[in-house]
Amino acid sequence: MTLCAMLPLLLFTCLNSFLHQKISQSVRILGSLVAILVVFLITAVLVKVHLDALPFFIITMVKIMLINSFGAILQGSLFGLAGLLPANYTAPIMSGQGLAGIFASVAMICAIASGSELSESSFGYFITACGVIVLAIICYLSLSRLEFYRYYQQLKLEGPGERETKLDLISKGEQPRTGKEEPGVSASNSQTTNKSHSVIAILKNILVPALSVCFIFTVTIGVFPAVTAEVKSSFASTSTWGNYFIPVSCFLTFNVFDWLGRSLTAISMWPGKDSLLLPILVLARVVFVPLLLLCNVQPRRYLTVVFRHDALFIIFMAAFAFSNGYLASLCMCFGPKKVKPAEAETAGTIMAFFLSLGLALGAVFSFLFRAIV
Repeated sequence: MTLCAMLPLLLFTCLNSFLHQKISQSVRILGSLVAILVVFLITAVLVKVHLDALPFFIITMVKIMLINSFGAILQGSLFGLAGLLPANYTAPIMSGQGLAGIFASVAMICAIASGSELSESSFGYFITACGVIVLAIICYLSLSRLEFYRYYQQLKLEGPGERETKLDLISKGEQPRTGKEEPGVSASNSQTTNKSHSVIAILKNILVPALSVCFIFTVTIGVFPAVTAEVKSSFASTSTWGNYFIPVSCFLTFNVFDWLGRSLTAISMWPGKDSLLLPILVLARVVFVPLLLLCNVQPRRYLTVVFRHDALFIIFMAAFAFSNGYLASLCMCFGPKKVKPAEAETAGTIMAFFLSLGLALGAVFSFLFRAIV
C-alpha cells in the first residue's frame, strides 16, 4: 500500500509541476475529481461483491495507484490555484486537509462505538466520499463566477500593473482586452512569461520553504502512524479505553491539533517568509522523533520505555501535530509569494511536489524508525 500510494503520488506531482502550463487548470482539477469519484463509486459497489483474495488485492492496489495519481494532480493544481491568490488563501486548503483527517478519525470512533459490520462501515465511508467529491465539483464550477477569482486569474496573465483596470472591467461584466487587439503587446508579454516560468529559476527563489515543507512531512510521516499507532495504553486493563486509545489519543488528537495549527495561519503568519527562524523551527521538530520512539511502543526490541504514561504520549502528539500543521501551512503559503504573480501557479505546484516528496521520504524512514524501537 505504501509503495502503490507514494510512488504515483510523487511521480504525478512531479509531472504536474512541469506540465501544468500545457494542460488547462479546469481540465486538471475537474478531470481528477471525476476520476477519483468514479474510483470511489466502483469501490462502494465492490464492497457488496464477493471477491477472492488475489483479485481483491490486485484491484485494491490498482485503485490506490489511481486515486493517488489523480490526487497528486488535484493537489498540485489546487496549490497552484491558491498561489495566484493572496498568501492567506492557501491556509484554507491546508486547513481543509486537516478537517478531512478529523472526519476520518471521528468516523473510525463511531464505527467502533456502533459495533457495525465492517462491510457496512466501509460502504458508508465510500458513499460519503463520493458525496464530498460531488460537492467539490459543484464548488469548483461556481468558482469561475466569482469576481475576486477572475481578477487574480487575469493578474497571472498580464501582471499587477493593470490590476485596477482589470478589476473595473470585471466588475462591469466586461472582458479585458485580449491579444487579438494588441498582438504586438501580447507576443511580448508571452515571451516574457515563458522566460519567467523557468522551473529551475522559480525553485531557486522558493528553495527554503520547499525544503522546509519536505522536511516537515518527512519527520511527521516517519513516525505517524507507523510508530505512534503501535503505542499501548498504560491502563490497558481497562478494556473500553484500550479499544479507543489509538483512535482517540493517536489519530483524533493528531488530526484535531494538526487542523488547529493549519487554521491558525489564517490569523497569524509568524515568523515572516524571509525569517531565519522559520527553518530553525522546522529543524527543531526532529526532537519529536526520539520523544515518540521512547513512548510505550509495543512490541520493542532495542530501546527502553521512558514515557510510559498515556498523558505524556497525548501531550507529545498534540505538540507534534500542532507544529506540523502550523509550520507546513506557513511554508505552503509563503512559497508562491516569493516569486512574481505570473510565476505563482508554477511555484504552488513545485511546493506541492516537495510536500509529496516529504510524504514519500517519511514513508521510507517509517520502516527504519519502527525497526530501531
